[in-house]
Amino acid sequence: MLEWPLKSKLDPNVYGPAESAITKELVEKEIRGFCTVEEAIEAKKLFVLDYHDLLLPVVEQVRELQGTTLYGSRALFFLTPESTLRPLAIELVRPPINGNPQWKQVYTPTWHSTGDWLWRLAKAHLLAHDSGYHQLVSHWLRTHCCTEPYIIATNRQLSAMHPIYRLLNPHFRYTMEINALAREALINADGIIETSFTPKKYSILLSSIAYDKHWRFDLQSLPNDLIHRGMAVKDDNAPHGLRLTIDDYPYANDGLILWDALNGWITDYVDRYYSDSDLVRSDEELQAWWHEIKNVGHGDKKDEPWWPLLNTKEDLVQILTTIVWIASGHHAAVNFGQYDYAGYFPNRPTIARKKMPTEEPTEKEWEEFMEKPEMELLKCFPSQIQATTVMAVLDILSSHSPEEEYLGETIEPSWEEDPIVKGAFEKFKGKLLELEGEIDKRNADRQKKNRNGAGMLPYQLLKPVSEPGVTGKGVPYSISI
Repeated sequence: MLEWPLKSKLDPNVYGPAESAITKELVEKEIRGFCTVEEAIEAKKLFVLDYHDLLLPVVEQVRELQGTTLYGSRALFFLTPESTLRPLAIELVRPPINGNPQWKQVYTPTWHSTGDWLWRLAKAHLLAHDSGYHQLVSHWLRTHCCTEPYIIATNRQLSAMHPIYRLLNPHFRYTMEINALAREALINADGIIETSFTPKKYSILLSSIAYDKHWRFDLQSLPNDLIHRGMAVKDDNAPHGLRLTIDDYPYANDGLILWDALNGWITDYVDRYYSDSDLVRSDEELQAWWHEIKNVGHGDKKDEPWWPLLNTKEDLVQILTTIVWIASGHHAAVNFGQYDYAGYFPNRPTIARKKMPTEEPTEKEWEEFMEKPEMELLKCFPSQIQATTVMAVLDILSSHSPEEEYLGETIEPSWEEDPIVKGAFEKFKGKLLELEGEIDKRNADRQKKNRNGAGMLPYQLLKPVSEPGVTGKGVPYSISI
């Protein structure tokens, strides 16, 4: 968190008061005298998971559908001395609907039975929102969907003999095919997403809103993404030139090693074919390629000021590393752990089917909650068919085929025929082997509480190579599942 108090940027005349119900007093009570809110923000110890402004505009539409409900939501976390995040509060907000004013309530961890069941229900709602965002934005939008313009421009503008085509080609294999299958069975009307996730038929609308409001090419690079989200700051004296806000942040810790390895390999590759930046500027195919990505593939955003220029070798390396990272490391991180983390649906429900019992309940509704709170939780969770369907799909999505092509495992024929490129690839392969060993070392370190502990999964999503099946590791070249 960078500022206090929490406040919506939506129009209060439409969506109700912008101020959050998470107050300074409530937060300091949960921190229990550790520090003030201002001191916690200054020390970078408060973190927020904020879906409020993204979800609130579609709440009324979603609530008109059967078998689902929706809120705008926020969750606040406190960074402990052990580098773990402790949940402090969840806020659920309903905009003005049918003449009724805005409704909002904050739920906190508690040791009284009523409050404890309400906390569990609030967590179920928040997790359903997070599951939907993960699948529709972090996964589908940022990897599968936004990679398509890169693939189309590469095939339209670069000849098959162009060195950049040869570099990118393995990172684009099978992606258009798997996206076509997704449009037939996963994100299609009345498909698995629309029947099993909270937004239902508004799921792809929500993905489109996220693209419009939040997607930027420059923020697809891992370092820029971490800085933008407040998870890192630039520091020339820190590893990778970044100082992490949370020291034990497995995705960032491992991801930055992989990012640097990719960046080094791509730098060596570009150096082989472009001795100076004049060659980048004068390469008509290359300039046409970047022009199409910006102005046609992502035409809705063609006039945005954040698009990188393509004038120098350094520009080209940064653009290529970003594209390759999304197709390989980022996709692996958001895809191949899905069954491990979400196969047990109470851990990450994909839909919340019933409103909170505290939202303007009738006397009968409140009595039912007080008598059998566990039934309210079951009615809120996905149905049996929704849970088993999602479980089966996540098992498929998390699986590696026996023919999987892993990052750095096999050299491309066009790279092998050039001794300099072959040498650069072998150096890259060595860096990936070092990453494998470093991940094993980190997972064995008992001081790293976010990847080592009783019942915890070791974080190995960015280990480059894997066996076939559901393994929770392995970074393929491309988005192929």
